[in-house]
Amino acid sequence: MAEDRAPSPLEGWSRADLAARIDHTVLQPEADQGRIEVAVAVAVSNGCAAVCVQPTWVQYAVEMVGGRIPVCAVVGFPHGASLTRTKADEAAAVVALGAEEVDVVADLAALADDDLGSVAADVADVRAAVPATVLKVILETALWTPALVRAAAEAAVAGGADYVKTSTGFHPAGGATLEAVAALHEGVAGRARVKASGGIRTLAQARAMLDAGADRLGLSGTESVLAELTGR
Repeated sequence: MAEDRAPSPLEGWSRADLAARIDHTVLQPEADQGRIEVAVAVAVSNGCAAVCVQPTWVQYAVEMVGGRIPVCAVVGFPHGASLTRTKADEAAAVVALGAEEVDVVADLAALADDDLGSVAADVADVRAAVPATVLKVILETALWTPALVRAAAEAAVAGGADYVKTSTGFHPAGGATLEAVAALHEGVAGRARVKASGGIRTLAQARAMLDAGADRLGLSGTESVLAELTGR
């Protein structure tokens, strides 16, 4: 007898359904105008949840997008070691330029010290600077045990996060894992959402992250993943 199982989140989904869960991302510091133009075109043509860029490209991306999808900007990226007031000022600046979503790197040193109060306070100050903006907090989950990932998620939610996010994709410790996504999902306990990002390059990986509890995916190879879904 076949074993009963819950249907995958992708069963019956169209290309548009999956694209609506993807932040199409170009964050390499050397990415030039041509790469930003390509990224925006990919995100808009596929109906992605957002296109995510470095702060220096926010205004240009906003102009290109023309209101069709949100522009997301990274803040305190990629180390999270900026002063809290610097993160808050940067968040306010990118929102003033038109960003509708902000992905901020948490205070990773505070996490290493198990100082969850400082993690929450760091997020809270950014939240206060952009009160009406979707705020995603990057926790660099590959560095931590599942227990600390859960606690970090709770601290980020206490600070006002709308999402908790696995990774920058730039840390040598690694990117998103199923274990980390599940721990984040447990930690937020329905009070926020989960974004999986870092090393997701195939449809199978995307499916597994969604199965584990991710609500949003950060991808640079969006078109190849979508092509797998549609068989083209």
